[in-house]
Amino acid sequence: MKKFNQFLFAAVMMLFTTVAFAQVTVTGKVVDGETSSPLPGANVLVKGTTNGATTDFDGNFSLTAQSNSGEIVISYVGFGSKTIKFSGDTNVGTITLNPDNSLDEVIVVGSGVIDLAEDRKTPVAVSTIRKTEIQERAVGNVEVPEILKNTPSAYISGQTGFGDGQIFLRGFDQTNTAVLLNGQPVNGMEDGRVYWSNWAGIADVANGVQVQRGLGASKLAISSVGGTINLVMKSSEKTQGGFVRFLGGNDSYAKGTVGYDSGINEKGWSFSVLLDHWQAHRKWARGTYGQGQTYFFSVGYKPNENHNLNLLLTGAPQLHGQRWSQSQEIIDADPKFNQHWGYTDDGIESERQNYYHKPVMNLNWDWNISDKSDLSTVVYASWGRGGGTGPRGNGRIRTADPDGDGPLYGQIDYDAITAQNQQIGIGGDYGGPLGAGYIRRSSVNNHQWYGLVSNFSTELNDKLNLSAGVDFRFYRGDHFRQVADFYGLTGWSNDRPDGAVVTEAFDPTPWAALFNFADEGQRIDYDYSENINYQGVFSQIEYSNDKFSAFFQGALSNQSYVREGRFEDPGKSDKLSKIGYNLKTGLSYNIGEESTIFGNFGFYSRQPFLDNIFENIRRSNAIVDNPEVDNEEITGIELGYIFEVDNFKAVFNFYYTDWDNRTILGSDQLDNGTPDDDSDDIFLNIFDRGVRQVHKGVELDLQYRLTDKINLTGYISSGSWEFEGESNVSIYNSDTGELLGTADGVNREGVKISTAPQFTAGFGVRAEIIDDLDFYGNINYYDRHWLNDGNSVQTENVGRIDPFSLTDIGLTYDFMLGENKITLTGNVFNLFDEITIQNSDRFGLFNTNGRTFNASVRYSF
Repeated sequence: MKKFNQFLFAAVMMLFTTVAFAQVTVTGKVVDGETSSPLPGANVLVKGTTNGATTDFDGNFSLTAQSNSGEIVISYVGFGSKTIKFSGDTNVGTITLNPDNSLDEVIVVGSGVIDLAEDRKTPVAVSTIRKTEIQERAVGNVEVPEILKNTPSAYISGQTGFGDGQIFLRGFDQTNTAVLLNGQPVNGMEDGRVYWSNWAGIADVANGVQVQRGLGASKLAISSVGGTINLVMKSSEKTQGGFVRFLGGNDSYAKGTVGYDSGINEKGWSFSVLLDHWQAHRKWARGTYGQGQTYFFSVGYKPNENHNLNLLLTGAPQLHGQRWSQSQEIIDADPKFNQHWGYTDDGIESERQNYYHKPVMNLNWDWNISDKSDLSTVVYASWGRGGGTGPRGNGRIRTADPDGDGPLYGQIDYDAITAQNQQIGIGGDYGGPLGAGYIRRSSVNNHQWYGLVSNFSTELNDKLNLSAGVDFRFYRGDHFRQVADFYGLTGWSNDRPDGAVVTEAFDPTPWAALFNFADEGQRIDYDYSENINYQGVFSQIEYSNDKFSAFFQGALSNQSYVREGRFEDPGKSDKLSKIGYNLKTGLSYNIGEESTIFGNFGFYSRQPFLDNIFENIRRSNAIVDNPEVDNEEITGIELGYIFEVDNFKAVFNFYYTDWDNRTILGSDQLDNGTPDDDSDDIFLNIFDRGVRQVHKGVELDLQYRLTDKINLTGYISSGSWEFEGESNVSIYNSDTGELLGTADGVNREGVKISTAPQFTAGFGVRAEIIDDLDFYGNINYYDRHWLNDGNSVQTENVGRIDPFSLTDIGLTYDFMLGENKITLTGNVFNLFDEITIQNSDRFGLFNTNGRTFNASVRYSF
């Protein structure tokens, strides 16, 4: 009996020891809930212990737990944490974290029409900016493009007016870089332009921004020559909460923002709202004042696990004074100089003021048809109202030049202009004894845009996925000029084909422009409309296994154009339709666990922009037929290599883009020799057809997580972007539509593209200095930025912009006040105030910018 008891005791002890020291392995993957991209360096900890691990650059982790069951806690700086149970050897699968403690609180809708790079196994050249970084840096006097400048082959021209910045990817401007908002195309249907001033509130409502350079992952037949920028907006959130934020910056910039989420109720409804107001004396240069608002309303409804709907309405009405590029002499004399403004009884006023209001509404519907199939659809509409002001007449009067006979102009003297106009009475007669007088006109661009994108995807088997969809767009744009200010005149004549006198002025502000603009009887100079209808289909099939992936993608579209004139050449043009298509394919192969090679190949046959279809868009319904404007042809090749081990990741890309049969529409002005008198100037439309340009280069993108609290990033990109061959030029009188001349066989061979620097490099650090105090710093270097010859048709280079670097820094500190959080943020952009030439325009004039800063306090409840 004694021996039996001893045996039983030993057995029990062995059992407890075995259980106590049992070891199990827990694995999984951690991703960003807004962009589905991996979260490298996330902390994974066995709850109640110090035993843990961190995720690698793919978001994967593996840890050994000393007990057979328990819980792990997953956390990441700036994201909410999540607790997961395990029992035995467990693969917990993909764990989603959402920014700003909103874990599992965002209703993600429209994911099937938002073409993020993570949705495809075959890699592309991509950079992702997450919600936390956007809210730290782009919430005030810095626009969304500025946060993309730490991307290889990306260059941001930070124009001095609010919202006037431009982004260039691999040397292509933003008219040839596709911008998508929750899967909705943003580029203008007429000319591909993107006006960031219309999207000033995106930073406040964005969940993430992803830049796909080159061919990208988008399935749509869009103008993605340089790349694709995906703006992913928030939707209605699941839990109740809100915030209040106040922000201030240089030159009296001030902004206040409030946001609130109702949370989801028992019936599946949720509501979100955000409102803000901002204003500033100037951005940096004189006369670049601005003010605006942002509104965002979202209603979500989840009736069951298979359906998810979200309706949102957002807009960012704004106005801001502008400054055009300056000559070298003016920059040397005063880099903040601006010739377009003066004082009135109401304060500063600029003859060059942009104002716009573009409400956007969309309805997203996600239908989970089965475990293997789903359908995602977005129906959208936008109504743009507004334009830009400028001078008309020959009666501008200025104060004395500040530097005597130097290059600087005096300010606009509105009091003297008004006194002179009162003597003239009805203006517009350039031959009168006092001239035509001076008015401020508005060039109005109103539009209605409706569209639908729908994508069906299904898992054919565990290795093969298929998707297909449709893309419909219906667009009408109305363009005309109206009087914004008479400055003492009783009317304006000689600017209508019927000779009528115009007597009404229309307030050039965004809220007024929404409903109050000139009818046909009060329009001046030009008045026309255009209709563009677009129908597209697209499909993609992808195969993937543990080592290999490959895809094929195709899109086919039809686009039709009709112009309707109401002044010269009244009536409608013939309808012109163009078929376009694109084909893309790619493959990747994993070489062991550390290395991946990939390649992507594509060809686009892209329809020309509407502005290139007509001989004179403002004056004539005649379609260009000598020669006919054909589709542009874009061939793209990308090769890449990804190396990642532990906390280090390097991505190398080679790209080659051949863009042929391009039409460049330019403008120029034959000056009569008097700077402030354009009464007998001849304004020109210049068509440069058959242009070919080749962009090729290499990119190296580096990431290294030095410790759990320090992240390092860096990049180098070098390109060779040149024109090749010859082009044909036609020059038209913009006022009359008369063909003034042609030039065939204009030699462009070897001329460098002058849009952006062809060598860029950058280094960044992000560190948690102490608990809840984060610091970031970035330095970007730019070189090999060629200048053109100052002509609309560039035929030679005349030098290069001097190389320069820009440094940005910022701090963020979080602390708790009871159960609520307070966040303090500060940023300085262009820390060392490098006032250097950063860009040039087609006339050989230059753009500069200087140091800006902001600081904010946010109370979250």
